[in-house]
Amino acid sequence: MDTKAFKRSLQKSDTYHRKGFGHGAEVMGAMNSEYQSQLIQEIRQNDYRLERGAVTLKLAEAFGFCWGVERAVAMAYETRQHFPEERLWITNEIIHNPSVNQRLREMDVNFIDAREGIKDFSPVERGDVVILPAFGASVEEMRLLNDKGCTIVDTTCPWVSKVWNSVEKHKKKDYTSIIHGKYNHEETIATSSFAGTYLIVLNLSQAQDVCDYILNGGDKEAFLSQFKNAHSEGFDPDRDLIRLGVANQTTMLKSETEAIGKLFEKTLLRKYGPTALNERFMSFNTICDATQERQDAMFKLVEEPLDLMVVIGGYNSSNTTHLQEIAVERAIPSYHIDSAERIGPGNRVEHKPLGKALEVTEPWLPEGQITVGVTSGASTPDKVVEEVMARIIALKGA
Repeated sequence: MDTKAFKRSLQKSDTYHRKGFGHGAEVMGAMNSEYQSQLIQEIRQNDYRLERGAVTLKLAEAFGFCWGVERAVAMAYETRQHFPEERLWITNEIIHNPSVNQRLREMDVNFIDAREGIKDFSPVERGDVVILPAFGASVEEMRLLNDKGCTIVDTTCPWVSKVWNSVEKHKKKDYTSIIHGKYNHEETIATSSFAGTYLIVLNLSQAQDVCDYILNGGDKEAFLSQFKNAHSEGFDPDRDLIRLGVANQTTMLKSETEAIGKLFEKTLLRKYGPTALNERFMSFNTICDATQERQDAMFKLVEEPLDLMVVIGGYNSSNTTHLQEIAVERAIPSYHIDSAERIGPGNRVEHKPLGKALEVTEPWLPEGQITVGVTSGASTPDKVVEEVMARIIALKGA
Protein backbone atom coordinates (compact mmCIF):
# COMPACT_ATOMS: atom_id res chain seq x y z
CA MET A 1 0.00 0.00 0.00
CA ASP A 2 1.26 3.49 -0.89
CA THR A 3 0.68 5.05 2.51
CA LYS A 4 1.90 8.47 1.45
CA ALA A 5 -0.54 8.57 -1.49
CA PHE A 6 -3.40 7.40 0.75
CA LYS A 7 -2.68 10.10 3.34
CA ARG A 8 -2.48 12.74 0.61
CA SER A 9 -5.81 11.61 -0.82
CA LEU A 10 -7.42 11.54 2.63
CA GLN A 11 -6.26 15.05 3.43
CA LYS A 12 -7.99 16.36 0.30
CA SER A 13 -11.31 14.82 1.35
CA ASP A 14 -14.17 17.04 2.52
CA THR A 15 -14.70 14.67 5.46
CA TYR A 16 -11.15 15.04 6.80
CA HIS A 17 -10.27 17.86 9.20
CA ARG A 18 -6.81 18.71 10.51
CA LYS A 19 -7.57 22.17 11.89
CA GLY A 20 -10.14 23.60 14.28
CA PHE A 21 -13.64 24.75 13.43
CA GLY A 22 -13.50 28.40 14.41
CA HIS A 23 -14.50 27.99 18.05
CA GLY A 24 -10.98 28.50 19.40
CA ALA A 25 -11.57 31.43 21.74
CA GLU A 26 -14.60 29.86 23.40
CA VAL A 27 -12.89 26.48 23.74
CA MET A 28 -9.72 27.95 25.24
CA GLY A 29 -11.84 29.79 27.79
CA ALA A 30 -13.40 26.50 28.87
CA MET A 31 -10.07 24.69 28.95
CA ASN A 32 -8.40 27.42 30.99
CA SER A 33 -11.23 27.22 33.49
CA GLU A 34 -11.04 23.42 33.74
CA TYR A 35 -7.30 22.76 33.49
CA GLN A 36 -5.25 25.86 34.37
CA SER A 37 -4.17 26.88 37.88
CA GLN A 38 -3.57 30.35 39.29
CA LEU A 39 -1.41 28.85 42.05
CA ILE A 40 0.87 27.17 39.51
CA GLN A 41 1.29 30.50 37.70
CA GLU A 42 2.31 32.12 40.98
CA ILE A 43 4.84 29.35 41.68
CA ARG A 44 6.34 29.80 38.21
CA GLN A 45 6.83 33.48 39.01
CA ASN A 46 8.43 32.58 42.34
CA ASP A 47 11.37 30.70 40.82
CA TYR A 48 9.30 27.45 40.71
CA ARG A 49 9.33 27.22 44.50
CA LEU A 50 6.60 27.15 47.16
CA GLU A 51 7.18 27.04 50.93
CA ARG A 52 4.35 26.15 53.27
CA GLY A 53 5.07 25.23 56.88
CA ALA A 54 7.23 22.11 57.04
CA VAL A 55 7.31 21.50 53.28
CA THR A 56 9.15 23.12 50.40
CA LEU A 57 7.83 22.21 46.95
CA LYS A 58 10.12 22.60 43.96
CA LEU A 59 8.59 22.44 40.49
CA ALA A 60 10.49 21.43 37.40
CA GLU A 61 10.92 24.42 35.09
CA ALA A 62 9.13 22.59 32.26
CA PHE A 63 6.23 20.28 33.01
CA GLY A 64 2.63 19.53 32.18
CA PHE A 65 0.59 20.20 29.05
CA CYS A 66 2.67 20.55 25.91
CA TRP A 67 1.50 22.41 22.81
CA GLY A 68 0.59 19.21 20.94
CA VAL A 69 -1.53 17.91 23.82
CA GLU A 70 -3.29 21.23 24.33
CA ARG A 71 -3.98 21.40 20.60
CA ALA A 72 -5.45 17.87 20.54
CA VAL A 73 -7.73 18.47 23.53
CA ALA A 74 -8.87 21.82 22.12
CA MET A 75 -9.72 20.17 18.79
CA ALA A 76 -11.74 17.50 20.60
CA TYR A 77 -13.68 20.21 22.46
CA GLU A 78 -14.22 22.10 19.18
CA THR A 79 -15.41 18.93 17.47
CA ARG A 80 -18.09 18.36 20.07
CA GLN A 81 -19.22 21.96 19.70
CA HIS A 82 -19.18 21.87 15.90
CA PHE A 83 -21.06 18.56 15.70
CA PRO A 84 -23.57 18.87 18.57
CA GLU A 85 -25.95 16.16 17.31
CA GLU A 86 -23.60 13.65 15.66
CA ARG A 87 -22.18 10.60 17.40
CA LEU A 88 -18.57 11.25 18.33
CA TRP A 89 -15.84 8.64 18.79
CA ILE A 90 -12.17 8.63 19.72
CA THR A 91 -10.04 5.76 18.41
CA ASN A 92 -8.20 5.69 21.74
CA GLU A 93 -7.62 8.03 24.67
CA ILE A 94 -7.20 11.57 23.33
CA ILE A 95 -4.13 11.84 25.59
CA HIS A 96 -2.84 9.68 28.42
CA ASN A 97 -4.58 11.47 31.27
CA PRO A 98 -7.60 10.00 33.08
CA SER A 99 -9.22 13.30 34.08
CA VAL A 100 -9.13 14.72 30.55
CA ASN A 101 -10.53 11.53 29.04
CA GLN A 102 -13.26 11.41 31.67
CA ARG A 103 -14.21 14.99 30.82
CA LEU A 104 -14.68 14.00 27.18
CA ARG A 105 -16.88 11.07 28.23
CA GLU A 106 -19.02 13.57 30.14
CA MET A 107 -19.32 15.49 26.84
CA ASP A 108 -20.84 12.34 25.29
CA VAL A 109 -17.74 11.34 23.34
CA ASN A 110 -17.48 7.56 22.88
CA PHE A 111 -14.24 5.61 23.10
CA ILE A 112 -13.51 2.65 20.83
CA ASP A 113 -13.33 -0.51 22.92
CA ALA A 114 -10.30 -2.76 22.61
CA ARG A 115 -9.81 -6.34 23.74
CA GLU A 116 -6.33 -7.80 23.88
CA GLY A 117 -5.08 -4.88 21.85
CA ILE A 118 -7.65 -5.26 19.05
CA LYS A 119 -10.08 -2.37 18.59
CA ASP A 120 -13.72 -3.00 17.79
CA PHE A 121 -14.88 -0.51 15.16
CA SER A 122 -18.16 -2.32 14.49
CA PRO A 123 -20.35 0.21 16.40
CA VAL A 124 -19.01 3.07 14.25
CA GLU A 125 -21.42 3.95 11.44
CA ARG A 126 -21.47 6.09 8.30
CA GLY A 127 -21.83 9.74 9.21
CA ASP A 128 -20.28 9.35 12.66
CA VAL A 129 -17.46 11.71 13.59
CA VAL A 130 -14.22 10.04 14.69
CA ILE A 131 -11.35 11.84 16.42
CA LEU A 132 -7.80 10.55 15.96
CA PRO A 133 -5.80 11.16 19.17
CA ALA A 134 -2.62 13.18 19.69
CA PHE A 135 -0.37 10.15 19.15
CA GLY A 136 -2.07 9.32 15.86
CA ALA A 137 -3.75 6.29 14.34
CA SER A 138 -2.52 3.58 12.03
CA VAL A 139 -2.98 3.75 8.28
CA GLU A 140 -5.29 0.73 8.50
CA GLU A 141 -7.53 2.48 11.00
CA MET A 142 -7.71 5.63 8.90
CA ARG A 143 -8.54 3.66 5.78
CA LEU A 144 -11.25 1.67 7.62
CA LEU A 145 -12.87 4.86 8.90
CA ASN A 146 -12.65 6.50 5.50
CA ASP A 147 -14.26 3.46 3.86
CA LYS A 148 -17.06 3.55 6.44
CA GLY A 149 -17.88 7.10 5.38
CA CYS A 150 -16.96 8.73 8.68
CA THR A 151 -15.94 12.32 9.25
CA ILE A 152 -12.36 12.21 10.53
CA VAL A 153 -10.90 14.85 12.87
CA ASP A 154 -7.15 14.33 13.03
CA THR A 155 -5.47 15.75 16.16
CA THR A 156 -2.16 13.93 15.57
CA CYS A 157 0.72 15.94 17.02
CA PRO A 158 2.93 17.41 14.25
CA TRP A 159 5.98 15.91 15.96
CA VAL A 160 4.48 12.46 15.48
CA SER A 161 3.74 13.27 11.84
CA LYS A 162 7.40 14.25 11.49
CA VAL A 163 8.42 10.73 12.49
CA TRP A 164 6.00 9.28 9.93
CA ASN A 165 7.70 11.38 7.25
CA SER A 166 11.06 9.97 8.34
CA VAL A 167 10.02 6.34 8.03
CA GLU A 168 8.43 7.13 4.66
CA LYS A 169 11.89 8.29 3.54
CA HIS A 170 13.40 5.06 4.85
CA LYS A 171 10.82 3.07 2.90
CA LYS A 172 11.39 5.02 -0.30
CA LYS A 173 15.09 4.07 -0.28
CA ASP A 174 14.51 0.46 0.85
CA TYR A 175 15.98 1.04 4.29
CA THR A 176 14.75 -0.89 7.30
CA SER A 177 13.32 1.45 9.95
CA ILE A 178 14.75 0.86 13.41
CA ILE A 179 12.11 2.38 15.68
CA HIS A 180 13.06 3.14 19.29
CA GLY A 181 9.80 2.66 21.16
CA LYS A 182 7.30 0.31 22.77
CA TYR A 183 5.83 -2.01 20.15
CA ASN A 184 2.36 -1.96 21.75
CA HIS A 185 2.19 1.81 22.25
CA GLU A 186 -0.38 3.55 20.05
CA GLU A 187 2.15 5.98 18.63
CA THR A 188 4.62 3.27 17.65
CA ILE A 189 1.82 1.17 16.13
CA ALA A 190 0.86 4.17 14.00
CA THR A 191 4.47 4.92 13.04
CA SER A 192 5.22 1.34 12.04
CA SER A 193 2.12 1.33 9.80
CA PHE A 194 3.79 4.02 7.67
CA ALA A 195 7.07 2.12 7.50
CA GLY A 196 8.01 -0.57 5.04
CA THR A 197 10.35 -3.03 6.71
CA TYR A 198 10.80 -2.22 10.39
CA LEU A 199 12.17 -3.48 13.70
CA ILE A 200 11.19 -1.96 17.05
CA VAL A 201 13.76 -1.84 19.87
CA LEU A 202 12.69 -0.95 23.39
CA ASN A 203 16.02 0.16 24.80
CA LEU A 204 19.78 0.29 24.36
CA SER A 205 20.16 -3.32 25.48
CA GLN A 206 17.90 -4.59 22.68
CA ALA A 207 19.67 -2.30 20.21
CA GLN A 208 22.97 -3.89 21.25
CA ASP A 209 21.53 -7.35 20.60
CA VAL A 210 20.60 -6.26 17.07
CA CYS A 211 24.05 -4.80 16.48
CA ASP A 212 25.69 -8.00 17.71
CA TYR A 213 23.63 -9.91 15.15
CA ILE A 214 24.65 -7.49 12.40
CA LEU A 215 28.33 -8.01 13.19
CA ASN A 216 28.40 -11.69 14.13
CA GLY A 217 25.22 -13.31 12.80
CA GLY A 218 23.44 -15.78 15.05
CA ASP A 219 20.36 -17.88 15.56
CA LYS A 220 17.70 -16.36 13.31
CA GLU A 221 14.79 -18.10 15.02
CA ALA A 222 15.96 -16.96 18.46
CA PHE A 223 16.31 -13.42 17.14
CA LEU A 224 12.78 -13.40 15.72
CA SER A 225 11.45 -14.88 18.94
CA GLN A 226 13.12 -12.13 20.97
CA PHE A 227 11.51 -9.46 18.81
CA LYS A 228 8.15 -11.16 18.42
CA ASN A 229 5.40 -8.60 17.66
CA ALA A 230 8.10 -5.95 17.14
CA HIS A 231 8.92 -6.36 13.45
CA SER A 232 7.28 -6.18 10.05
CA GLU A 233 5.73 -9.24 8.47
CA GLY A 234 8.30 -11.51 6.85
CA PHE A 235 11.21 -9.77 8.56
CA ASP A 236 14.54 -11.54 7.95
CA PRO A 237 17.50 -10.28 10.02
CA ASP A 238 19.99 -11.71 7.53
CA ARG A 239 18.43 -9.71 4.71
CA ASP A 240 16.91 -6.67 6.42
CA LEU A 241 19.70 -5.38 8.66
CA ILE A 242 22.09 -4.14 5.99
CA ARG A 243 20.56 -0.67 5.31
CA LEU A 244 19.06 1.10 8.31
CA GLY A 245 17.21 4.28 9.22
CA VAL A 246 16.60 5.26 12.83
CA ALA A 247 13.37 6.80 14.15
CA ASN A 248 11.69 6.92 17.53
CA GLN A 249 8.53 7.12 19.54
CA THR A 250 8.55 10.83 20.36
CA THR A 251 8.13 10.30 24.11
CA MET A 252 11.15 8.07 24.67
CA LEU A 253 14.16 9.17 26.70
CA LYS A 254 16.15 11.56 24.51
CA SER A 255 19.58 10.39 25.62
CA GLU A 256 18.75 6.75 24.93
CA THR A 257 17.40 7.50 21.45
CA GLU A 258 20.60 9.37 20.64
CA ALA A 259 22.74 6.54 22.02
CA ILE A 260 20.84 3.98 19.94
CA GLY A 261 21.34 6.03 16.79
CA LYS A 262 25.08 6.34 17.42
CA LEU A 263 25.34 2.62 18.17
CA PHE A 264 23.78 1.62 14.85
CA GLU A 265 25.90 4.16 12.99
CA LYS A 266 29.12 2.80 14.54
CA THR A 267 28.02 -0.78 13.90
CA LEU A 268 27.42 -0.20 10.20
CA LEU A 269 30.66 1.78 9.97
CA ARG A 270 32.53 -1.16 11.45
CA LYS A 271 30.71 -3.67 9.24
CA TYR A 272 30.92 -1.85 5.89
CA GLY A 273 33.53 0.89 6.29
CA PRO A 274 33.30 4.70 6.05
CA THR A 275 32.86 4.98 2.29
CA ALA A 276 29.71 2.85 2.33
CA LEU A 277 28.14 4.41 5.43
CA ASN A 278 26.11 7.06 3.60
CA GLU A 279 24.48 4.30 1.56
CA ARG A 280 23.76 2.17 4.63
CA PHE A 281 22.56 4.54 7.35
CA MET A 282 19.99 7.34 7.74
CA SER A 283 19.05 9.26 10.85
CA PHE A 284 16.76 12.25 11.43
CA ASN A 285 16.17 14.20 14.62
CA THR A 286 12.64 13.17 15.58
CA ILE A 287 12.87 13.83 19.32
CA CYS A 288 9.88 15.95 20.41
CA ASP A 289 10.86 19.40 21.69
CA ALA A 290 8.38 19.22 24.57
CA THR A 291 9.60 15.79 25.67
CA GLN A 292 13.18 17.02 25.57
CA GLU A 293 12.37 20.19 27.54
CA ARG A 294 10.63 18.23 30.30
CA GLN A 295 13.47 15.74 30.54
CA ASP A 296 16.08 18.52 30.64
CA ALA A 297 14.12 20.28 33.38
CA MET A 298 13.92 17.03 35.34
CA PHE A 299 17.66 16.47 35.04
CA LYS A 300 18.17 19.97 36.45
CA LEU A 301 15.67 19.47 39.29
CA VAL A 302 17.18 16.20 40.54
CA GLU A 303 20.54 17.94 40.99
CA GLU A 304 18.99 19.89 43.86
CA PRO A 305 18.67 18.44 47.39
CA LEU A 306 15.34 16.57 47.44
CA ASP A 307 13.85 14.25 50.04
CA LEU A 308 11.53 12.71 47.48
CA MET A 309 10.11 13.20 44.00
CA VAL A 310 6.46 13.20 42.91
CA VAL A 311 5.83 12.52 39.22
CA ILE A 312 2.25 13.16 38.07
CA GLY A 313 0.73 11.66 34.95
CA GLY A 314 -1.21 8.78 33.48
CA TYR A 315 0.19 5.35 34.26
CA ASN A 316 0.21 4.53 30.53
CA SER A 317 2.01 7.78 29.68
CA SER A 318 5.43 6.97 28.24
CA ASN A 319 6.87 10.45 28.69
CA THR A 320 5.79 10.48 32.36
CA THR A 321 7.43 7.11 32.99
CA HIS A 322 10.71 8.39 31.56
CA LEU A 323 10.62 11.37 33.93
CA GLN A 324 10.30 8.92 36.80
CA GLU A 325 13.29 6.96 35.47
CA ILE A 326 15.49 10.03 35.91
CA ALA A 327 14.69 10.21 39.63
CA VAL A 328 15.03 6.46 40.12
CA GLU A 329 18.47 6.42 38.49
CA ARG A 330 19.60 8.94 41.12
CA ALA A 331 18.16 6.88 43.98
CA ILE A 332 15.67 9.61 44.90
CA PRO A 333 12.50 8.12 46.43
CA SER A 334 9.98 8.56 43.61
CA TYR A 335 6.19 8.32 43.58
CA HIS A 336 4.33 8.18 40.25
CA ILE A 337 0.66 9.06 40.76
CA ASP A 338 -2.04 9.97 38.24
CA SER A 339 -4.15 12.23 40.48
CA ALA A 340 -4.44 13.75 43.95
CA GLU A 341 -6.95 11.06 44.88
CA ARG A 342 -4.03 8.63 45.21
CA ILE A 343 -2.89 10.52 48.34
CA GLY A 344 -4.52 9.65 51.67
CA PRO A 345 -6.34 9.04 53.81
CA GLY A 346 -3.62 9.80 56.28
CA ASN A 347 0.04 9.67 55.34
CA ARG A 348 -0.36 7.06 52.62
CA VAL A 349 -0.03 7.07 48.87
CA GLU A 350 -1.05 4.64 46.14
CA HIS A 351 1.59 4.87 43.45
CA LYS A 352 3.21 2.97 40.61
CA PRO A 353 6.87 2.07 41.06
CA LEU A 354 8.86 1.91 37.85
CA GLY A 355 8.03 -1.29 35.97
CA LYS A 356 5.71 -2.59 38.68
CA ALA A 357 2.03 -2.71 39.57
CA LEU A 358 0.31 -0.19 41.83
CA GLU A 359 1.25 -0.41 45.48
CA VAL A 360 0.55 1.49 48.70
CA THR A 361 3.26 3.11 50.82
CA GLU A 362 2.49 4.30 54.36
CA PRO A 363 3.92 6.52 55.69
CA TRP A 364 5.41 8.14 52.60
CA LEU A 365 6.13 11.72 53.69
CA PRO A 366 9.00 11.89 56.20
CA GLU A 367 8.64 13.76 59.47
CA GLY A 368 10.07 17.23 59.93
CA GLN A 369 11.06 19.76 57.30
CA ILE A 370 11.12 18.22 53.83
CA THR A 371 11.79 19.27 50.24
CA VAL A 372 9.65 17.64 47.57
CA GLY A 373 10.37 17.79 43.86
CA VAL A 374 7.32 17.88 41.60
CA THR A 375 6.93 17.37 37.87
CA SER A 376 4.26 16.13 35.51
CA GLY A 377 4.01 14.53 32.11
CA ALA A 378 3.02 16.36 28.94
CA SER A 379 -0.59 15.15 29.26
CA THR A 380 -1.17 16.41 32.81
CA PRO A 381 -3.20 19.61 33.41
CA ASP A 382 -1.84 22.22 35.83
CA LYS A 383 -5.04 21.86 37.86
CA VAL A 384 -4.09 18.26 38.71
CA VAL A 385 -0.61 19.38 39.78
CA GLU A 386 -2.16 22.01 42.03
CA GLU A 387 -4.46 19.43 43.65
CA VAL A 388 -1.51 17.12 44.38
CA MET A 389 0.50 19.94 45.93
CA ALA A 390 -2.45 20.96 48.08
CA ARG A 391 -2.75 17.41 49.45
CA ILE A 392 0.97 17.34 50.31
CA ILE A 393 0.76 20.72 52.07
CA ALA A 394 -2.31 19.57 54.02
CA LEU A 395 -0.52 16.40 55.12
CA LYS A 396 2.37 18.43 56.51
CA GLY A 397 -0.09 20.50 58.55
CA ALA A 398 0.49 23.84 56.84
